[in-house]
Amino acid sequence: MKKLFLLDGMALIYRAHFALSKSPRFTSGGLNTSAVMGFTNTLLDVLKKEKPTHMAVVFDTDAPTERHTEFADYKGHREAMPEDLSKALPYIFKVVLGFNIPLITSDGYEADDIIGTLAKKAEKEGYQVYCMTPDKDFAQLVSDNIFIYKPARMGNDMEILGVKEVLAKWEIEKVEQVIDILGLWGDAVDNIPGIPGIGEKTAKSLIKTYGSMENIIANSHELKGKQRENVENFAEQGLLSKRLATINLNVPVELDEAGLEMCAPSKELLEPLFAELEFRTLGRRVFGDDFSVTQINAVGGTQIDMFGAPVAEGRTTMQVEVKDIAEAPQKPAKNIHNTEHTYHLVDTPEKRAELIALLSQQSSFCFDTETTGTDANNCDMVGLSFAIKPGEGWYVPVEAVREDCQKVVDEFKAVLENPAIAKIGQNVKYDVMVLKWYGVEVKGDIFDTMMAHYIIDPDTRHGMDVLSENYLGYTPVSITELIGPKGKNQGSMRDVELEKIKEYAAEDADITLQLKNVFEPKIKEAGGEKLIHEVEHPLIYVLADMEYEGVRIDEGALKEFSRTLETDIIGLEKTVYEKAGVRFNIASPKQLGEVLFEKLMLDPKAKKTKTGQYQTGEDVLMGLANKSDIVRDILDFRQLQKLKSTYVDALPLMINKKTGRVHTSYNQAVAATGRLSSNNPNLQNIPIRTERGREVRKAFIPRDENHILVSADYSQIELRIIAEISRDVNMRQAFIDNLDIHTATAANVYGVALDEVDSTMRRNAKAVNFGIIYGQSAFGLSQSLGIPRKEAADIIEQYFIQFPGIKNYMADTMNFARENGYVTTLMGRRRYLRDINSANQTVRGFAERNAINAPIQGSAADMIKIAMINIQREIKAQGLRSKMTMQVHDELVFDVVRDELALIKPIIEHNMKTAIKTEVPIVVEIGTGENWLEAH
Repeated sequence: MKKLFLLDGMALIYRAHFALSKSPRFTSGGLNTSAVMGFTNTLLDVLKKEKPTHMAVVFDTDAPTERHTEFADYKGHREAMPEDLSKALPYIFKVVLGFNIPLITSDGYEADDIIGTLAKKAEKEGYQVYCMTPDKDFAQLVSDNIFIYKPARMGNDMEILGVKEVLAKWEIEKVEQVIDILGLWGDAVDNIPGIPGIGEKTAKSLIKTYGSMENIIANSHELKGKQRENVENFAEQGLLSKRLATINLNVPVELDEAGLEMCAPSKELLEPLFAELEFRTLGRRVFGDDFSVTQINAVGGTQIDMFGAPVAEGRTTMQVEVKDIAEAPQKPAKNIHNTEHTYHLVDTPEKRAELIALLSQQSSFCFDTETTGTDANNCDMVGLSFAIKPGEGWYVPVEAVREDCQKVVDEFKAVLENPAIAKIGQNVKYDVMVLKWYGVEVKGDIFDTMMAHYIIDPDTRHGMDVLSENYLGYTPVSITELIGPKGKNQGSMRDVELEKIKEYAAEDADITLQLKNVFEPKIKEAGGEKLIHEVEHPLIYVLADMEYEGVRIDEGALKEFSRTLETDIIGLEKTVYEKAGVRFNIASPKQLGEVLFEKLMLDPKAKKTKTGQYQTGEDVLMGLANKSDIVRDILDFRQLQKLKSTYVDALPLMINKKTGRVHTSYNQAVAATGRLSSNNPNLQNIPIRTERGREVRKAFIPRDENHILVSADYSQIELRIIAEISRDVNMRQAFIDNLDIHTATAANVYGVALDEVDSTMRRNAKAVNFGIIYGQSAFGLSQSLGIPRKEAADIIEQYFIQFPGIKNYMADTMNFARENGYVTTLMGRRRYLRDINSANQTVRGFAERNAINAPIQGSAADMIKIAMINIQREIKAQGLRSKMTMQVHDELVFDVVRDELALIKPIIEHNMKTAIKTEVPIVVEIGTGENWLEAH
């Protein structure tokens, strides 16, 4: 069967760009590749899954169309294309042509029209045609052999819509009635006006009754009130909207069957392109494991216009101007096979003694551990590697037998513990922790290349292989070359022959040292010297200590809680079935939506997703909770299920058999704000807001009867920091006077005395206090508080009158960001804002919110990190046996020896309060208990 895929290029590109807008992908040169990567992944998925015989990608051009001639304001409200997306477009065109897929445009016609015309022509020639797009307008094209293909998104699988699905989704009898609904409804994105007062549901209802827009207009006397008035007054506008929404099926474009036929991609075009875009995973996916981003075709200085791109020999584009690009000879990649190096195998006592003597003479050296796994608390050492100058490295293998291994490690103990020798590493926390299990306490100043790059460029990736390729033009030996790809069949470093592991391990130390030399001056350029040397690097030792200690979990209590939850879940399930009058899968959004909105009719205006099923997200159900107790039961059901699977049943599985405790892993180089995150388990997400959720914290207990848990929490730290940074007189004074900040804010905003503030006033003030930090608008405030937009706007206006310092801070910060492209915390941590001057309002708005929030959230992150460093230093200086075990948001948790409680409390409080000097008083709340919940 001939199978033609016609891709709506611009719609798919926008979708790919915004899908990664919160975590964009950048090259080392700063190019945002989110759209290119997303589009290419989508293309590869459809090629693999659907195996089309023919394909084309279709784009609009900037030329006006007949729709613009008929209606001057057509698409008049569209925002400017995000700058990052416009820069990415030429690369996407290169990708398309590199896959030898025709790229089609035609001045005066939109992509919809070209696709519609080609689809109908292809259908007549016996093709099955798939219009690949997220655009709802394409529903009008569907026939027995023409389908809409909606690509996978947000974890949902792709969706194919044929005649049956379109008729059901649009609630119509004929596919062409889609156009009538679109004409009545209008389209805000394309600025098609429609008929005022008629939305999706009303349009469907009217078409169901009258069949077409023309019949509705002809029978308008049967309508009532405002609806009749609008249909009669805006009849011409409605008919115009219908014409604008109609896809033109007579575009002068030929169906070139030979040109559309699929053939093999051009390796000559795609390999250097993927290398330039630093698409490592994609490159290996297409070209195999030998692909390397350092194998770049040097294409120098060639500029292409919007539709200019190289074309593989023998292939042409349709309706596209093509410019030739001269290709320079391919440069071989720098790697271990073609780069001069000297790597020594240190496998005898004499060689080890010689190496130790050499290391002892250095002011610094780079080191790395090779292990049997990636969990530092649950692996065995295979060897140690060292480097002291570029191009040279040493590898020290150790025996599998623990006693023999320990003897070798002990030989290096003195040099590793020498505080006068600085230590260099990549993700050195891992190596520090591994060595702890062998009785070695690494000491000395640290330089971590992962953390250095995080300070220089927090938004991109920090893995050693990526950094080496980007900054050194060198591709290191891949771990998969030694032990195979990830998965259950992956081997162990123990199984690798000595010569290979020597080259791999010594290379790691060598490359890390070279990266250190590159990053040191860059940190200075980024103003990050104080931040990295006084905060991030010293914190590595603290986090290693905390991860090594871990925290005890009451396994029995969790198992009992799990049984209780299971009983409660079954009970809720039964209750929901009884109230619904039918058994169904509560966990299925589709079935749940049908029960709530079709059987129980809880909301006649219920919204649907783009796939046509009802929205049943938490926000939707929360809005219905007051209308029906069945919704409250469903919310409880969901909450208990998540609680049980994510925490109650999962935590016991994470207990380390050697220690009997759970050892989380803290991530320093993930959040651009500077906040720590954690995984296995994710402590930041341990529930606290619900009564049942808090039960999980009861399972975190002291290590034995001689210990007690202590929790120390910053009180309203972000509000105190914004008062400090903004220097707002009224907010500062409220904190100095130790007033409840939300009550004080309400008194100022509403112009009443403190004792006249009621609960509603305080609630509104609290929402504004926290909302302002995140750039909340009047609309957002009205939504969160359930109040009219005008009232929300008045509250915000009065807020800024009473707290002018905060308004000035926001304006000054925004101006600084626009001029410099970044904002800073109190410690000088930079948050780069690439889109702060974007012409696209949506993109710019996201950057502006980050500009306001990042200095506040980042300063809070810096503050608790400094407190951790200082507390740990004092605990060790005083020889205390108590341990800091967890950091969660603005809270620190300690496993404290009972007879040290009186000593450690003042240490904690003093160091948390004075971590960063402020004029606004910092308040720390400290609690104790037999479990985390009780202490908190």
